[in-house]
Amino acid sequence: QVQLVESGGGFVQPGGSMRLSCVARGSIFGFYTMGWYRQTPGNKRDLVATIIRDGRTNYADSVKGRFTVSSDNAHLTVYLQMNTLKPEDTAVYFCYADLWGRTGRGDYWGQGTQVTVSS
Repeated sequence: QVQLVESGGGFVQPGGSMRLSCVARGSIFGFYTMGWYRQTPGNKRDLVATIIRDGRTNYADSVKGRFTVSSDNAHLTVYLQMNTLKPEDTAVYFCYADLWGRTGRGDYWGQGTQVTVSS
C-alpha cells in the first residue's frame, strides 16, 4: 500500500517562509510526477507546483518567483519551499504523486496540511 506522508505547515506571518515535505512510502518502484496542490473551503483543489522525474517543474502563476518545488528521487520525497507568503496562500496543501508500484501506476494524495498566513 502506498502512502504519502506530509510534514510542515502551520501558522506564519505575511512575508514569512515555510517548507513542506512529503515522502512516499510503500512498495514503490519510482515516480513520474510529484508535487503540491492546495484547496480552500468551497473551492476545488488547484495546482501549486509539480516536478517531473527529469527535473522539469511547473508552477501556478500565483506562486511563480515565490515558491520552489524540488525532489529527492532516491528517497521519493518532494519539497515545497514557500517564501514571501501572502494571506491568500492560506489553504490546505496536498501532496500529490503519480507513481508506479507493485500494483501498477496510479495517482496518490496525502492527507493534507494546513498553511495559515496571517498577522
